[in-house]
Amino acid sequence: MNGIALRSLDQKRLYQIAFALAIFTILYNIIEGLLSVYFGYEDESLTLFGFGVDSFIEVISGLGIATMIFRTQANINSRTLFEKNALRVTGFAFYMLVAGLIITSGYNLWKGHKPETTFWGIVISLISIGIMWALIYGKVKVGKQLNSEAILADAECTKVCIYMSAILLISSGVYQATKFLYIDVIGTLGLAYFSFKEGKECFEKAKGKNHCSCH
Repeated sequence: MNGIALRSLDQKRLYQIAFALAIFTILYNIIEGLLSVYFGYEDESLTLFGFGVDSFIEVISGLGIATMIFRTQANINSRTLFEKNALRVTGFAFYMLVAGLIITSGYNLWKGHKPETTFWGIVISLISIGIMWALIYGKVKVGKQLNSEAILADAECTKVCIYMSAILLISSGVYQATKFLYIDVIGTLGLAYFSFKEGKECFEKAKGKNHCSCH
């Protein structure tokens, strides 16, 4: 087998790894979303509940990255109408989440509502931070080997999930330690800020301004 054939096999294997990372990201977000929404509702923690809803929206974004990797492997460079519409739907979903988080935060602030506990927010955020760092490492390694700007951009954008997990961790930890009434609202507004950025990025990507897709 000559050198060109070996390079072709190596490239195929790397694209398979990149695709597997994308699928894992999708499945993880589904599980994370289910657990976060459930415990957020049960414990009346708006930050955790919003974090879970965000995870479901990011599943749609993750599907876009998986499709991009598949199309790149097949040497299909044109953007399909389906991909662009999916990005716009994701962007609108993020904006709707922002509106819901802000309105609910205002209501909770007015009523002086506080969570029953934020224990599960601490647990889920710690797990999420660990897994996201591992995903970033894997995506950067594969992206560099493939010299793929899109995969590297996706790895960079995965950091947004770490920021959101950090907000959940800090707000959950502070409340668990101090029972500070407004920390859940502050954490929720932090999630709203990053959700807005993700929504804006989806619309920019639909216009072809960048390759980034946040998970």
